[in-house]
Amino acid sequence: MRELIYYSFTESADIKRAFIQENSEQLFEVFTKIAERLKKGKTLFICGNGGSAADSQHIAAELVGRFLLDRKPLPAVALTTDTSILTAIGNDFGLDMIFQRQIEALGKEGDILLGISTSGNSENVIKAVLKAKDKGLLTVAFLGKDGGKLKELVDFPLIVKSFSTPRIQEIHITLGHVLCDFVEKYIFKRKPS
Repeated sequence: MRELIYYSFTESADIKRAFIQENSEQLFEVFTKIAERLKKGKTLFICGNGGSAADSQHIAAELVGRFLLDRKPLPAVALTTDTSILTAIGNDFGLDMIFQRQIEALGKEGDILLGISTSGNSENVIKAVLKAKDKGLLTVAFLGKDGGKLKELVDFPLIVKSFSTPRIQEIHITLGHVLCDFVEKYIFKRKPS
């Protein structure tokens, strides 16, 4: 059991290291685009299922509340939180429509949709991305495995090349934290005292 603990930590660190070495330039590009849009008052919508739903809420909370800096709130919405909307759409239209309908209702041109899917094949995230693209939103996805169908659909696929769901999720929340840190510092630059 000691080996299991050690292996889990070292595997996570190795996958993170490989991910950043492969994706650092793309991360800078996409995080800059997100920060620029948030600075202009555009909204970041976030969605995912299961643990990815929790990550969606976590990231939105850090942006609306604060991450590290005391600053104005930023417009971020987790599409995973309103149980009345989720259950009504799920009941009336099907669970694959729960995010698409919200994007159709709330998304505006220039906004951003961040979809989170460890498989890259979550049908409700795919439908949300397609609707977001129709409406002129920037589309980004935190993905795992080989990126699934979403890697071909979004403007910016960020793929954790692992088949271990826990390791993928660990990197996804790290990505979320780094995004929040980047956005805060980009928008609310603090002059050295």
